[in-house]
Amino acid sequence: MPELIERLVLWLNTKEGKKLFRYSMVSVISTGVSFTVLFLVYGVGRLWTEVPSTVFANVVATFPSYWLNRNWAWGKSGRSHLVREVIPFWVMSSLGIAFSIVGAAIARDVGIGHSHLVRTALVLFANVMSFGIFWVAKLMVFNRVFHVPSLRDEIGEHLEHEEAQEVSGDVSSR
Repeated sequence: MPELIERLVLWLNTKEGKKLFRYSMVSVISTGVSFTVLFLVYGVGRLWTEVPSTVFANVVATFPSYWLNRNWAWGKSGRSHLVREVIPFWVMSSLGIAFSIVGAAIARDVGIGHSHLVRTALVLFANVMSFGIFWVAKLMVFNRVFHVPSLRDEIGEHLEHEEAQEVSGDVSSR
């Protein structure tokens, strides 16, 4: 296990590893934003029912998600390109929000007859689970569509490259 952790740390120091880590951290941040907004508008404020509250929370979280992904994860700056960046991002975000609507509807149905506290916990749990499931599904689809090698393959390739450099004595290219 320590060798696997060491390999993961080495891979996380590559360009691809850093990008995936940043993308993952943006997802954690946007999930936190969504969770907080949902807690405030549904749990505390009781502004709307489960589904509209979930939609609102996820739309709010999409704005920092776009900005952080674009600037931090993907390293882009300047004006966003509507067709190549904004529309595809919002299409994927809309699919994720649609998926979270299903989770909110299930939470609503399961929560019937329970206290508002229990319903709040259910809708928060459903939102986080919906996001997690959609995130994994999205990665699987992108990996198939774009034929992206697996994390294990990339780590292995990185290590083979490192080992070849060590054998040849070329440590300056690190």
